[in-house]
Amino acid sequence: MNKRIAYHVATGLVLGTGLSACVNDAGVDVGQGTFVPAYDGVQTRRLDDKLVSFVVQMQGARGPQDVEDYAECAAAQYTLIRGYGFARHVRTQVENNNDVWVADAVYTISPALPDGVQKLDAEVVVANCRHQGIPTV
Repeated sequence: MNKRIAYHVATGLVLGTGLSACVNDAGVDVGQGTFVPAYDGVQTRRLDDKLVSFVVQMQGARGPQDVEDYAECAAAQYTLIRGYGFARHVRTQVENNNDVWVADAVYTISPALPDGVQKLDAEVVVANCRHQGIPTV
């Protein structure tokens, strides 16, 4: 069993949320057919010092969650590159046009645990992205 774990912190407690699927060694999702995504890149736009937009594009997504996960992976890696440890999700907009999925996600980045509900520990998320085979920045 493969598990997608993104750690979010709410009221001081670390909560695990995620997507799980049964996947064999060949990357075949036993429950829903073959999952062979094509990650087509990330555009990073600094909106100010700690507010960043990530536009990611992929093909072969099973649904919006796959492209949202890709954006989260990009945000987590960017957070680490900038020398910070945490990010907070602000919003994500997802579009699908002929199996080309695009997500525009906005995150704040910070050295300390930010306020808000949808927080992530960048090191934990990046490690999980690598485990899941989702590229980062």
